[in-house]
Amino acid sequence: MKSAEAADVISQVLSEHRGAACVTSSFQTDCMALVHMITRQRPGIPVLFLDTGYHFAETYQYRDRMAAEMNLNLVNLVPRQSVAEQEAQFGILYNSAPDRCCGMRKVEPLFTGLEPYDVWFTALRREQSPTRANLKTVDSFALPGGKVLTKVSPLADWTARDVWQYLREHGIPPLPLYDQGFTSIGCEPCTSLPVDPDNPRSGRWAGRKLECGIHLSGH
Repeated sequence: MKSAEAADVISQVLSEHRGAACVTSSFQTDCMALVHMITRQRPGIPVLFLDTGYHFAETYQYRDRMAAEMNLNLVNLVPRQSVAEQEAQFGILYNSAPDRCCGMRKVEPLFTGLEPYDVWFTALRREQSPTRANLKTVDSFALPGGKVLTKVSPLADWTARDVWQYLREHGIPPLPLYDQGFTSIGCEPCTSLPVDPDNPRSGRWAGRKLECGIHLSGH
């Protein structure tokens, strides 16, 4: 079973790497499966959430609910500027310069937040996007300051069906926005219903790009 294989990857990495480990979570289905799996092996592992200030209200409510129910060690990573400060200085960047907006509200906070850690678990899957088709289960990732992390994607070969099956088997309720037809959920202004039924991320950034940048090496 894929869940057993993924659990074995997690166990092996945690036993071989004695450094500090964390897991990032957007509280989408993939992340919930991974966080559930990891916290069964290492309760208290830091769960890093990119609090951009632009998330759906439903995402914040679900994050708080699941963090409480699962007793997660939630770490909210926030940008240097508030939404109001950024918009006052630069205008509505998610319209005029979405790459810059993601850089300021996602990439920079994450790379700073990852500095204390040596192992980074992610819920990336090859099926999610053409940019992730060659995803390795275990890889190295260089931060801008030069530190190199071990980046682990235990769900790399999972399908969306595998993810949903795991949630059902373990009684994990999904983020309610999925009931509205969303298939990939990020910041509210840059998330819409998918335009391509074969591409779950086709509702992100109105098709202007595929990635926010957090999974691109800092070098």
